[in-house]
Amino acid sequence: MQNALLYFLLKEWLLVAAMAALLATSAYLGRIPTYTANDVTPILLLLALFIAVKGIENSGILGRLGSKLENGKQLPAKLVIITFLLSAIVTIDVSLVAIIPLILGLNIKQRDHLVILTALTAHAGAALTPFGTPQNLFIFSFYDVSASQFIETIAPFSFGMLAVFLLYALFMKTAPIDKLPVVNMVVETRSVIVYAVLLLWVTLCVLRILPPSAALLAVAYPLLRDRAALKVDYALLVTFLCFIGLADNITVIIAGGLQHSHHVFLFSALLSQFISNVPTTLLLSHFTGHWDALLWGTNVGGFGSLIAAMANLIAYKLYVSHGDGNTLSFTLKFMLAGYLALLISGGIYFGVRTMP
Repeated sequence: MQNALLYFLLKEWLLVAAMAALLATSAYLGRIPTYTANDVTPILLLLALFIAVKGIENSGILGRLGSKLENGKQLPAKLVIITFLLSAIVTIDVSLVAIIPLILGLNIKQRDHLVILTALTAHAGAALTPFGTPQNLFIFSFYDVSASQFIETIAPFSFGMLAVFLLYALFMKTAPIDKLPVVNMVVETRSVIVYAVLLLWVTLCVLRILPPSAALLAVAYPLLRDRAALKVDYALLVTFLCFIGLADNITVIIAGGLQHSHHVFLFSALLSQFISNVPTTLLLSHFTGHWDALLWGTNVGGFGSLIAAMANLIAYKLYVSHGDGNTLSFTLKFMLAGYLALLISGGIYFGVRTMP
């Protein structure tokens, strides 16, 4: 019993920390955090995404695709380009939920490095479009910015960081795992088709082409026909709920005005490290008209800590749940790479914004 509890605490330390912080801030404020329909909707969409991708993973198609990628050249560069384009088109969360299970099925030793690289690349790609991330969509709508103005403002960040990640990828070497037994991969074509359609369906819900409630279809199908697809990381979803409540509490604690655009950039990037970039966007939008600095700050602020962005938690938990190597080592590598990306992208911001 004690060993099981210790194992749970070590594996789900992020969930335990989020619950502790939520309880502490609630006790300090003497209030229960407020959850709105807009807060719960992303959790429903993530659950539907996880189930759809789990169904695709169970079908065996990811192993087949992974073997084809392995046999080609410049695997890291290919993954960087695919992730960048995918996150810009179908949002950061969808791209990571689709790409990371594919990486974890590869027969190579550097899976941890590739997960980190693609997780960081997804931030750069998703930042480019108004619908790539939740904070982008909010800023785009709240400040009534034109699409061309939006893309022109954030393009130096997206393409600058793409160049950094692609350069790293070109020099990154991948080595196959030795003495892996040859397995004849069987692909269940029917499952591939069904769950690919469900993934597309949920993606349309994420992009708001369909109502979020329509994503329940991806939950209903496996409940009736395929319970194996329901074996997803529910602890991650509870962790998100805790962080949403924590962010709501912190917004009550933090208040003030921001005048200079550089202050908006720095404060939004810093605050994102503690309450994540989406709540930071919602909070600071009421105190500043510098939408461009807020856009840069919250996208740059997505790099860094594990809680700086929901996407970081998705990538982290997908890797850890796979049981693929040393969790502590991966956590340190993930955060080190994230903070390095934050410093580089911050340098790009000041370089671009101080140009005559």
